[in-house]
Amino acid sequence: MQLDKIVNYHKALADPTRLRMLLLLSQGEMHGHALAEKLNLSQPTVTHHAAKLREAALIKERRDKNTVFFKLNPEFIRENAEASLEFIFAKGARDMEEQSPENSLKESVIRNFFAKDGRLRQIPAQYKKKLIALQYIVEKLEPGVVYTEKEINDFIKPFHDDFATIRREFIMHQFMYRENDKYELNPPEMWTHWEYVK
Repeated sequence: MQLDKIVNYHKALADPTRLRMLLLLSQGEMHGHALAEKLNLSQPTVTHHAAKLREAALIKERRDKNTVFFKLNPEFIRENAEASLEFIFAKGARDMEEQSPENSLKESVIRNFFAKDGRLRQIPAQYKKKLIALQYIVEKLEPGVVYTEKEINDFIKPFHDDFATIRREFIMHQFMYRENDKYELNPPEMWTHWEYVK
């Protein structure tokens, strides 16, 4: 899950020594002894922190005989910084959009594609409208509840007979995640939101 990756990234950064190591490595590749000297730390301490940074993919390492060299993984650092910002600020933008005129599109999709009894007449062909319909259905599931595949199928059937397609769409568009045939809602921040579809 994207959220887990963001959390692991910040855990790796949440240490002053590791931040200082990254700052030094931003000037170029360095070996462990040089880092230990500059940081006034023992070699085992540097090795410990380097392992944490490497596990989180923030740095790369290479061996030259008995010497280990470290360097930044700048693309990964930037990607995760941007993912963090998007995760935090996208929700605020969506909250503002909830008060916008775009809601009229949502209302018209619900009115035109759902019958009075709540059944979906057909899965919309247009991508944005399909996302609106999927979100309308998925919002009726309970957050934090782990569902079996049968329970998800039984939940979808009153809306539409093609429960297998809708179930797959829930996964494809990040409304839910599946593990060992168990299904659970993702946080709304992770959903593919129709508001951002061109």
